[in-house]
Amino acid sequence: MSRTRRNDLLISIALTVIAFLGLFPYLFMVITSFKSTEQFYENYWLPAFPLHLDNYARAWEQIQPYMTVTLIVAAGTIAATILLGSVAATVLARHRPPGHKVILGLISALMMVPSIASIIPLFVLMRDLGLLDSVIGLIIPMTVAGVVFAVIVLHNYIKQIPREMYEAAMLDGAGGIRMYFSIVLPVIRPAIGTVALISVINVWNEYFWPSLIISDNSLRTIPVGLQFFKGQTSTDWGAQFAGFFIASLPMLLLFTFLSKQFLAGMRGGLSVDR
Repeated sequence: MSRTRRNDLLISIALTVIAFLGLFPYLFMVITSFKSTEQFYENYWLPAFPLHLDNYARAWEQIQPYMTVTLIVAAGTIAATILLGSVAATVLARHRPPGHKVILGLISALMMVPSIASIIPLFVLMRDLGLLDSVIGLIIPMTVAGVVFAVIVLHNYIKQIPREMYEAAMLDGAGGIRMYFSIVLPVIRPAIGTVALISVINVWNEYFWPSLIISDNSLRTIPVGLQFFKGQTSTDWGAQFAGFFIASLPMLLLFTFLSKQFLAGMRGGLSVDR
């Protein structure tokens, strides 16, 4: 075996080991989700038979309301983030109002502010607006946080659109709204996919804010609901891990089918003009 092939083999083995170590917790979760409590204690690491598919039925019955609320919050957050972010980015990139560079710099600076710093004033605001224990109270803060990232990514995409396209559209009688829907949105589609994916991830992973403003069990999102579900099934390991797997499945599918679009959007949206 040549030295090059030997090095390639060693690299492949090392990457395989790293991939296995990274995926092992997920594999352990899937294996455990098919076990009964007795099988879990008798055979901790390896699969056990027969498989208990009823774990998924019990888990789905418990977490289905949390999944529904999370999907509603995610859909509302995505729609509001894309709409507000794309309109703001279009104004800053195409019309370039006075001080647009300062405005963009201030928006970029907001990314350095930790979200925990705004928790108390945000809670007071939601309380005064009567939005505690409501889906709107979940959507608004997550949208505000997502718009900052959306403006930065979409702005760099829109800046690359040639002015000749706008001028040609104006000659055809297109107004601002028509150009927004016919020119801007089709061009920034990869970046919109990136913004949507990031928004979904943020909603799916957010635990502190929903646990702070939601006390109604029917309005809990997946992270908070899973913690509540874990307390209810503390001795039923199979159902508990089945619930964890069901909750992670949407994110797994999104990354599987949208990973290329996500990377394309990040490369284009965060690129720096020469």
